[in-house]
Amino acid sequence: MTTTAKLPDLSKEEIQRYSRHLILPEVTLTGQKKLKAASILMIGTGGLGAPVSMYLAAAGIGRIGLVDFDRVELTNLQRQIIFSTQDVGQDKLTAAKARLEGANPHIKIETHHVHLSSENALDIIHDYDIVIDGTDNFPTRYCVNDACVMLGKPNVYGSIFRFEGQATLFDPRVKGPCYRCLYPDPPPPGMVPSCAEGGVLGILPGIIGTIQATEAIKLILDQGKNLVGRLLRFDALAMSFKEFRLRRDPKCPVCGDNPSITELIDYEQFCGIRGEESTTIIRDGQDIPAISVQELKAAIDAEEDFELIDVREPHEHQICNIRSASLIPLGQIAEQLSQFDPNKRYVVHCKLGGRSTHAVELMRQAGLDATNVSGGITAWAKEVDQTMPTY
Repeated sequence: MTTTAKLPDLSKEEIQRYSRHLILPEVTLTGQKKLKAASILMIGTGGLGAPVSMYLAAAGIGRIGLVDFDRVELTNLQRQIIFSTQDVGQDKLTAAKARLEGANPHIKIETHHVHLSSENALDIIHDYDIVIDGTDNFPTRYCVNDACVMLGKPNVYGSIFRFEGQATLFDPRVKGPCYRCLYPDPPPPGMVPSCAEGGVLGILPGIIGTIQATEAIKLILDQGKNLVGRLLRFDALAMSFKEFRLRRDPKCPVCGDNPSITELIDYEQFCGIRGEESTTIIRDGQDIPAISVQELKAAIDAEEDFELIDVREPHEHQICNIRSASLIPLGQIAEQLSQFDPNKRYVVHCKLGGRSTHAVELMRQAGLDATNVSGGITAWAKEVDQTMPTY
């Protein structure tokens, strides 16, 4: 991706550091100089971003940009290996930058402490050769995709959930398919649990992340066969990889022959999500009614007449629960609708609010008076009962 005329020199120390690269015929001194001249933007420093950025730094990528706006939490440490226990509570970018610079002082780490959106994506992505998507939400994935297509930037995509992950390369320079060709429309809000709700095997992002890092390095070196037009899926339980062919959709609204989306849009609205914390959900143009955990606490204390329903799974209920709540997992709500009292008021919660939103929608479609608890039991533990464990 870089012409030899612009390649930087390597110091004696760098030659020694990268010696195992230099003796590879596919890399050599010239290839290592290409890595030093390259720039990669890592969007997210979480499960995928942690191993990706560490391997890119170790490989000698000259300029690495990091995009994130979170702080390190204890729950991150099971998979986000770039952080340590001492980093809990610290800004993620500060901790990640220090770790990467400690691993390789010969590279430049740039930080972008923002939520990537239609307002800033083009400006941030414009200055990098390759983008690696390590995000975990649909609005940002569509935003990254559209910005990369519009700017002609390769987008190394990866995603993880429970025991499965997938990776591919979207490269508009060679007219390959984009994320919208794979997923033309986002799923309804709450239908696909996040890792925070569904869980993820801690090792899984290491596997998918190293695949992403490998694809990026191959692109810079112009070596091997890349994943353009191929979706690689990994099942950790079966310990198997499967490959699926991807084709560019000529009618794709972004990368198609006659694109209808030529500038970035409101991706929160596109995915049916409203608000900074994405707790208010829009269904068919209508807001699903919701209350805060403080309002729930006040209603419980006032002994108001309603039934609180927990739609998490039994193994989650064992970790922590609100004593007055009845446990009815989301998968059982539809089949039990006829057993609910149409004259009763129901308040529904889950871990973060996604599954309970779906349950409330099903209940309201059946004519029931149901309300969602924004933020779920996680918000309850943070704002109402600080003695309650979180997960």
